Amino acid sequence: MLIREATEEDWAAVWPFFRKIVAAGETFTYPVDMGADQGHDWWMLPPPNRTVVAVDDDGEVLGTAKMNNNQAGNGAHVASASYMVDPARTGRGVGRALCAYTLDWARAEGFRAMQFNGVVETNTHAVSLYRSLGFEIIGTVPEGFRHPERGYVGLHIMHRPL
Repeated sequence: MLIREATEEDWAAVWPFFRKIVAAGETFTYPVDMGADQGHDWWMLPPPNRTVVAVDDDGEVLGTAKMNNNQAGNGAHVASASYMVDPARTGRGVGRALCAYTLDWARAEGFRAMQFNGVVETNTHAVSLYRSLGFEIIGTVPEGFRHPERGYVGLHIMHRPL
């Protein structure tokens, strides 16, 4: 697997699984009816932020990550990132590789920590992955997320120093 800078041409491969993940309404706080143009603008970040894709040996996109500062101004020393793996390609270590990549990027860019502002507590796979990479839950917003099947569930804030 290769992780590389996302190009405009990659959006055509990302959009189908991005749309599926967002429309399911189980893991992201994005509007479930988000269109391709808005999705593109929210995901394909301009520099100095970054968006990358993970591709297989044939160049097929397996997943993607975006990375950025979590806040502006005096909070800009803490990074953040988001990840999407094509549901047809899970179980191959794509999410772990993307997360490790973003941590390396944040360290190299001089960030002091990485924080995720909204990890849905029912997304146990992601919570477990992030914990295995050194993140801790530092707080949970009670009923901060309206899950389509489970109703109102907690939204974790996860953090790890770099």
